[in-house]
Amino acid sequence: MMNVKAGALLLAVFVVAVSGRVAAADAVRPAYKVGVTQRRFVPPEPYDWRGARTHALFATVWYPAAPAARETQQWIGPPRAPLARAGRAAPEADLAAAPREFPLVVISHGTGGSALALGWLGTRLASQGLVAVAVNHPGNTALEPYTAQGFTLWWLRARDLSVAIDGMLADPQFGSRIDPHRIGAAGFSLGGYTMIEIAGGRSSARLFDSCERAPHGRSCIAPPEFPNLIDKVVTLLKTDPAYRVATRDAGASYRDPRVRAVFAIAPALGTVLVPDSLARISIPVQIVAGSADAIAPVTVNAKYIAAHVPGSRLVIFPGAGHYAFFASCTAQGKKAEPEICVDRAGIDRDQLHVRTAALASAFFSRYLN
Repeated sequence: MMNVKAGALLLAVFVVAVSGRVAAADAVRPAYKVGVTQRRFVPPEPYDWRGARTHALFATVWYPAAPAARETQQWIGPPRAPLARAGRAAPEADLAAAPREFPLVVISHGTGGSALALGWLGTRLASQGLVAVAVNHPGNTALEPYTAQGFTLWWLRARDLSVAIDGMLADPQFGSRIDPHRIGAAGFSLGGYTMIEIAGGRSSARLFDSCERAPHGRSCIAPPEFPNLIDKVVTLLKTDPAYRVATRDAGASYRDPRVRAVFAIAPALGTVLVPDSLARISIPVQIVAGSADAIAPVTVNAKYIAAHVPGSRLVIFPGAGHYAFFASCTAQGKKAEPEICVDRAGIDRDQLHVRTAALASAFFSRYLN
């Protein structure tokens, strides 16, 4: 990865199109059994909870487990009728005895999702010897009612990840077993945007100004998870001084210098990021996306970011849509949530997850060495 020199910007962007099929070499052999546990991080107040009821960050931790661990399938949704799979892991298993320290990867979920939705990634990273912790972002997680603040104060998600890093380094079980000099981050959709923020990208508040003036403009489109979001935002901008002030913090830096490399999956809000700030990112960045992404189209998101971040690498899966990177759904999930759970013909979501996780494992193995 190269630094940006004043007056001379050399972009080294590698764009690779890969098949949705998975070769045997892509299926990385697990080096460890996988354990799973939960954590609750409570940062010092004041903290912007974005209108959420819960004033704590709940997180799922996947980690390399002892050989005797008994992995079972983990699920998302009601136990008797789960909607999706969250990977195989052994609840509360003993941490592997060796090596002495493991790298840490913090994970950010997509808009309105949850930590468990990236269990397919967290479990595979843990099987390769990394501790992976996924945070549920306040006001933007399916664990409790959504809030307009949680859906629009996007840059604060990077701060949530920094809190998770603090919590894991201080954790009685994991703290002494994590190498504080080998920390990375990964995220999907809005979590992909969060990767660019924590790497040093900065956002613009212009979108809020334009949506207040013209709430039905082309750039003011609510996500499917919160269809009346724009109306809520316009109301908050007019009636809530604290919210208006919060939107002005978009341009601040949320770079966490402890994070050495980021892996962004189907990133959203690409054009909200200020190009000059992207050009100053100096840590390794890899981006993975699907060519048929209708939620975060690659032209104005994945490709836009890759074109502005020096040395970034972009991998595009032909035919894959946005939610192909969401958890693999059960038959019940496909029936209840077809927009999220059903992929285009020819796309095997499980295989796509294997391939993406293999890319992430190789990426972090290289840069968190």
